[in-house]
Amino acid sequence: MLTMGSLFDGIGGFPLAAVRNGIVPVWASEIEAFPIRVTQKHFPDMIHVGDITKLNGAKLPPVDIICGGSPCQDLSVAGPRSGLAGARSGLFMEQIRIVKEMRAADVQRGRTGVSIRPRLLCWENVPGAFSSGSPKGEDFRIVLEEICKISGCPVHVPRPHTGPWQPAGRIRVGDSFSLAFRVLDAQYWGLAQRRARVFLI
Repeated sequence: MLTMGSLFDGIGGFPLAAVRNGIVPVWASEIEAFPIRVTQKHFPDMIHVGDITKLNGAKLPPVDIICGGSPCQDLSVAGPRSGLAGARSGLFMEQIRIVKEMRAADVQRGRTGVSIRPRLLCWENVPGAFSSGSPKGEDFRIVLEEICKISGCPVHVPRPHTGPWQPAGRIRVGDSFSLAFRVLDAQYWGLAQRRARVFLI
């Protein structure tokens, strides 16, 4: 059975999706008191590990999947557009750090190849990520490159040859690492409003 850790957990959107698909949410990182109370009620067996900036991935219970929607305020077209340099959206790098620390610890425990955990990472954010940064779209290029570097291979992700980032794409690094992203809109899944988000696996 697959297991999951949820970063920037909020009120437990990723854990809810997990249990509906047979995945066990093991732990969550969140700092706001009300959302923590909501998830404690709905997921009483899930461990709350606290502030992402104070976590050590090597000491967290290993999981197959790490999900996280790092704060979007600095990437959103409605926000200050500070991008990944902003104090909130820059927390994306903490997600990368934790994944690398957890994988390194699993290697130390003797795991190899596709059995190294986490095996999957899911990042969710606003489509404004496609246009934030200088030059426009540089922040999304950095997101892609930092995630690709988890593979352990030196990787340079180029910007699109012409125009902006497209709403879907993929990258393959060698035979053992791949990444795909797509913009999905919640209005097509039962929400009575347009709410587009980038999902990257």
